[in-house]
Amino acid sequence: MVYYVNGSVETSGNGSKESPFKKIQMAADVAVAGDEIIVAPGIYREYVNPKNAGEEGKPIVYRSEQIKAAHITGAESIKNWEKFEGDVWVTRIKNSFFGDYNPYKTLVSGDWFIAYMIAHTGDVFLNEKSMYEVTSLDSVKKPEVFIPSWDQEFSVYTWYTEQDEKNDETVIYANFQGKNPNEENVEISVRQDCFLPEAEGINYITLSGFKVSKAATQWAPPTAYQDGMIGPHWSKGWVIEDCEVYESKCSGISLGKYLQPQNNNKWSKIVVKDGAQTERECICQAQLEGWSKERIGSHTIRRCEIHDCGQTGIVGHLGGVFSVIEDNHIHHINNKQNLAGAEIGGIKMHAAIDCIYRRNHIHHCTRGMWLDWQAQGTRVTQSIFHDNTLPKEYNMNEKSIGGVGEDIFIEVSHGPTLVDNNIFLSERALKLPTQGVAMLHNIIAGSFVSVGIGTNNGTPNIPSARYTPYHLQHRTEIAGFMTILHGDDKFFNNIFIQQDMRPYLKDVMDFTKTHFNDWDDHNLETGTNIFSKYPTYEEWKEQFNCYCGMGSVTTDRYYDKLPVWTKGNLYFNGAVPSVKEESPFVDNKNKIFIKYEEKDGKPGISTNLYDFIPEANLGILNTDSLEPAFESEQKYENPDGSAITFDTDILGQKRSGKTIAGPFANKADAQKGLF
Repeated sequence: MVYYVNGSVETSGNGSKESPFKKIQMAADVAVAGDEIIVAPGIYREYVNPKNAGEEGKPIVYRSEQIKAAHITGAESIKNWEKFEGDVWVTRIKNSFFGDYNPYKTLVSGDWFIAYMIAHTGDVFLNEKSMYEVTSLDSVKKPEVFIPSWDQEFSVYTWYTEQDEKNDETVIYANFQGKNPNEENVEISVRQDCFLPEAEGINYITLSGFKVSKAATQWAPPTAYQDGMIGPHWSKGWVIEDCEVYESKCSGISLGKYLQPQNNNKWSKIVVKDGAQTERECICQAQLEGWSKERIGSHTIRRCEIHDCGQTGIVGHLGGVFSVIEDNHIHHINNKQNLAGAEIGGIKMHAAIDCIYRRNHIHHCTRGMWLDWQAQGTRVTQSIFHDNTLPKEYNMNEKSIGGVGEDIFIEVSHGPTLVDNNIFLSERALKLPTQGVAMLHNIIAGSFVSVGIGTNNGTPNIPSARYTPYHLQHRTEIAGFMTILHGDDKFFNNIFIQQDMRPYLKDVMDFTKTHFNDWDDHNLETGTNIFSKYPTYEEWKEQFNCYCGMGSVTTDRYYDKLPVWTKGNLYFNGAVPSVKEESPFVDNKNKIFIKYEEKDGKPGISTNLYDFIPEANLGILNTDSLEPAFESEQKYENPDGSAITFDTDILGQKRSGKTIAGPFANKADAQKGLF
């Protein structure tokens, strides 16, 4: 059955082509497995709650008739602004207008959220762009540039809200900098979500070709119900494709956790039990309540543009397992810097078990991708990352240092985590307080950060190592818990390029000499030298060439660093190899430049690198070339358990028997610099 929706009709019909429904929800109420809903161009100011599930091979498909022409929004247009003072206008809205959820009474809050300023879940939008909430009417009358913002010029477009209890009204003051809001496109967010089922288990839904924007979403930590403008809500088999997703207060798309009432933001509420422990409890409870490969995950997000969200572009904990995230353009996430905490990134995923992230373009985020806990069987491949850092104008102080970003952050996971055939161009490439990572055929023009640190809970005097789970291979069932020993990492056929540091980043290094902490060493030196003190496999194994049972208490061998493998890597511009690398290629004579550059509207790079790299390197690598991850005892293999042969480059081209290092199979393609 095909149902039709057209918001421009005067009266809703029966859903036929000749007499379409007026609202998408009307079709969502009746569509069943195998049905398709075709939505005409227009703005749909509604929350869509899919009522029925599809079936494997028979999804319910919601399709925009024209790609990105049907627009589901959580905002309403406001045209009753009155002049208040100077450039400040005011609107008064009856609280009944908001129904059961008033975003201007609801504060952003939750575990790992840093409430350094009051922020409501609502927002005011001028011509599709969110303005800046402030905490006093005086700050609307006399707005100041918000220094942390990536767009300081727009940060003086401010708003403030208060409640008129006597008249039961929400009052919003806004400074439109000389513009008349009644003549501009001014909206406020009123709905918490845009397309997300209230019920769990609404499986096999496809959302194709929509614009989705401006919902008043809540902070989405791993220990809470994870909110998003779009999300499957603890289901299986969703496809979200060809959508533009933007201006969510917190997260754009959530593949995340369902509501556990007794453990929902438990850390924030009861305080006395640490957040890492409540997260472990969440995971164990989910397993008891049916978290499994058969019931949850296996979603696909593809060819979407996700941008200008406050917390994350894509977020998830547990619910995103076995998913494929591919061909997406994710950019300008957390750029307003009005939200702060430990759950921010273009992608922030806990428990990305057997997830594949490929051919994504991620840039201009305070952190590109954050894989936290249980990145087991996770693969990041054929992607380009750049400009994932703080802005040049950011003031140098202790708070700003704590937020310095990177392309990928992999945290307290036991692996195997595979990172291959990518380009990393930000000053800080990967943050690695973790183990069990294999990096093959990448260009790495940034540093490794937090190697060997950052895996405790931050207590100043008492040991507080974090125990994190590892799982049965290619399953969700927990196999064990363990602290992070560090190491167990492999670096083969990568190209390391030390870039010139921006002046303020040199200040970072000076600053950290007196402000060092156990979470971030702020390293900006490129190369594997940071692993020089780690044992080779032979050195590590030698410790166990004697009786190691009860008599092992006289040594640290079971808790010492794990081995690191480095081979076939190239180092330029002063990038430094590990002292234990076998015959590294080091070129400090030729000056290499490399930068991101669009070509014919497509992402690409400009570089002279391939004028200087050697013709051949290691042969074709495969799963058997890599020692399995230590704790999980799992190989670097496909989600179905089959072996990987690393013979395909970033462009999908095949490598010959004699390979060159880096993500390109041949110099000719690399010199074109086009993806």
